[in-house]
This record gives sequence, C-alpha cells and structure tokens, in this order.
Amino acid sequence: MGMSYSTAKWMAPTSFLIDFAAQQYGMLSKPNMKDIHDKNLSFFSPQPFFIAGFFFPQQLFQLAWLYRLYKLDPKKPGERGELDQMVDFVPYYSVGNLCIATWMVFWNSERLDISNIFVIINSVSQLYYVIAKLPAMNTKSTSSILTNIVSKTFAGIGVLDLLHNGSVAFAKDQPASTMVKALTGVGFGLASAASDWIFGGCLVYDLVALAVGQSALDSGWSKTLAAYAVGSAAIVAAKNLARPPYNGPNSGYSKTATDDVQDRV
Repeated sequence: MGMSYSTAKWMAPTSFLIDFAAQQYGMLSKPNMKDIHDKNLSFFSPQPFFIAGFFFPQQLFQLAWLYRLYKLDPKKPGERGELDQMVDFVPYYSVGNLCIATWMVFWNSERLDISNIFVIINSVSQLYYVIAKLPAMNTKSTSSILTNIVSKTFAGIGVLDLLHNGSVAFAKDQPASTMVKALTGVGFGLASAASDWIFGGCLVYDLVALAVGQSALDSGWSKTLAAYAVGSAAIVAAKNLARPPYNGPNSGYSKTATDDVQDRV
C-alpha cells in the first residue's frame, strides 16, 4: 500500500475533509445519527456522547498530524525518515476516513447491515496497521508520537464501532448472552495485556462508554462492563509500568542512523 510523497500529501487531507463533511451531515440531517442510535439499541450500544467526546480531541491530533505530513521535506535527511513512517500510514488513514464517511451515509439511511461492512473494513485495516506495520514510538520524534496517537486511537475506537454496529445490525433489542459476556471479558483482557498506554487507554474508554450506555438498558450487564473497565485499566497499567512500551532500555525501540541525524538537527 505504498505511495509517493506528493500523493500522500493530498490524499490524507482530502480524506479528512470528506469524513468531516460526512460527520456534519450526520449531525445536522433529520434523522441525525443520534436519532438512528436511539432507535436501534442492543447489548453493545454505548453512550453516544462518549463517541463525540472521543472524536473531538482525536480530530485535533489528526490536524496536527496532517500539518506535520505537509510540512516535512523528503529532501532533508533529518526529516525523510519521519516522513516515510507517516506516508506508510496514509493509505490506512485514508481508507479509514473514507469508510467512516460512507458508513455515515448508510447509518443515517438506517441500512445498518450495509454500514457494518464499512465498519469492518475500517476497523480491520486500522488494527492491522497498528499490530503489523506501526513501528515502536520514538518519544524524541514528534512525527512518531503523532502517528502512534492517530493510528492507535483510530484502531481503539474502531473496536467499539465493530461491537456497536455489529450488535445493532444483527442483534437489535437483544440482551447479552452468557457467551457474549464471557468473550467480552476474555477479549478485552487479552487485548489489554498486549496494549501500550494509548491503545490500552482506548480499550478502557470503550468499556466505560459501553457500561454507561447499557446502564439504562441492562443494569447487570452495565456493572459487568464497568468491572471489565477497571480490570482492563489495571492490566494496561501493570503491563506498561513493568515494561515501558516506548523508547528506553526495555522498550524494544532501537535507535537508527536516521534518529541520530534528527538528534543533531
């Protein structure tokens, strides 16, 4: 999924603007996306304002990342390494934005089965990038920090989107079964044990959003989700305090010649 610097520098902001326009449509149209949410509830329906509360600061990080992508010059040795990592993420970033924009159209049309297709594409692509492609964060590099934050928050909220849209598309008005409850606990527990502070924090946020959303639907399930959130937070904290995930003696991050150049610039 590689691309040229020039293509990356127009594709990423274009996808952001398309997604932003779709979000405005989703909020201002009638019915709006919250109206559709309130009509279609299930055992993985979150509190909708938690999603809005997540995306506002996340979009600010996106803007900072886009500015950095535009500003860096591949002709400068100290900047090319940073830009290469950012450009590597652009295809996944752009696919994510376009999927979210398309999801909005079908969500507001109440075609939740079709909207779920775009949720799956987005969530799987973001998770694949974070798991298989994203280099360890270099805390001395602004570009590395921003790429890690943007990609991991996209993937983190993608987990919630996957659970939410799938449940309302195919299990509307149904309570969580014992199997669903058990798999949720095991899944989030294992994911938390493999996560850094950023992605792990997103998983905890997902569980809190679900717990609050379910409080008016199923108080017992809501309390279970809240307990999962506490457990997930404990696992993430213990794992990352024991083995810091970013550059340092135990991080797995190895300094490259490019980083040496950046340190001297």
